[in-house]
Amino acid sequence: MKIERSIYLKKLIDRQHNGMIKVITGVRRSGKSYLVFNLFYDYLKSQGVDNDHIIMVNLESRRNIKLRNPDSLLDHIDSRMHDDNMYYILLDEVQLVDEFEDVLNSYLSVPNADVYVTGSNAKFLSKDVITEFRGRGDEVKVYPLSFSEYMSAYNGSQQRGLDDFMTYGGLPFILSLKSEEQKSTYLKNLFAETYIKDIKDRYKIRHEDELEDLLNIISSSVGSLTNPAKLVNTFKSMKNISITADTLKSYLEYLCDSFLVTKAMRYDVKGKRYIDTPYKYYFTDTGLRNARINFRQDEKTHLMENIIFNELLIRGFNVDVGVVPVVKIGDDGKQHRSQLEIDFVCNQGSRRYYIQSAFRMDSDDKRRQEQASLLNVRDSFKKIIITGEEGLIHRNEQGITTMSIYDFLLNPDSLEL
Repeated sequence: MKIERSIYLKKLIDRQHNGMIKVITGVRRSGKSYLVFNLFYDYLKSQGVDNDHIIMVNLESRRNIKLRNPDSLLDHIDSRMHDDNMYYILLDEVQLVDEFEDVLNSYLSVPNADVYVTGSNAKFLSKDVITEFRGRGDEVKVYPLSFSEYMSAYNGSQQRGLDDFMTYGGLPFILSLKSEEQKSTYLKNLFAETYIKDIKDRYKIRHEDELEDLLNIISSSVGSLTNPAKLVNTFKSMKNISITADTLKSYLEYLCDSFLVTKAMRYDVKGKRYIDTPYKYYFTDTGLRNARINFRQDEKTHLMENIIFNELLIRGFNVDVGVVPVVKIGDDGKQHRSQLEIDFVCNQGSRRYYIQSAFRMDSDDKRRQEQASLLNVRDSFKKIIITGEEGLIHRNEQGITTMSIYDFLLNPDSLEL
């Protein structure tokens, strides 16, 4: 089964020969290796690059365990380079190499070496490692399949496809599994035996139960506002556990660094400033989120919001949660201040969009509720409501565009419609 991941392939093609180390990152099993070792390799071959000028090393393979030694890896690559023509060096899971930063930096001054590496380790993304690349590390983030990519290999209707995508997510291997039991078992095992184990081993977690409890809380409240102080109270009231805010803050950072979740900051649209706390957390893959809570909660409202957030990141937007302060005169004649929320404020260069996620808008009250925050934004940027219901894209007299989740996810230019 071949899935064309054209967004990421184009990013690699655009970065060819730029004198930087192309660092492909993302959650485990999201398709990084397939992107580099299959899709990008096929592209290089289609451009006439000879096999002996493509040096590929899968460092996760036991057969290459000796090459996890930095000097052995350097010797191996150097021994393959015989002329002044361009060589493409493709290294998979390079964080398994000791002192891998030095290995990569060794090729920054080699004019006929174009280097592409994948990695899943959180250390791979930290600022000090990027600094080790002397400002010449070029990161490409790979996400699980978008819904459009998912549907390109899915055998069924869009409606059934979206239901399955919400439930089991977009890790590519999911599409090769036939039964619901196989899918749920795969995701639960992957979560427990790979992701959680990675975090515990990497950060030497002492309070493993608290980390597990935090994951359960975050999984059960996707898209809800929270912060370490609030979570401290949750642990105390629900678990009768005393844990510090600093510890929880560290654990949340570990989850983000491991690509399992992404933090969304709150942005005051009128005041044009960020609000320090609370935040929202979304899962990189809804299937992993559902697996964490044993597929107990199937709230399509929150799952759709999570999927929209991920899609916006895939399209390259910077995404915040919008806050719109409003002042109303109450029955007592006094001013009352409150805040309305915009699900997503999306920025990319000079473009900005305000987006609301509304799984159902089946009443006038619900419609007014979803439009309220958008109508209180006094600028000319496009305002959009995405619904879970099928229907034609339309724009009302107040300038708000409404479109279905299918139109949004399946058309890469949907925000321009």
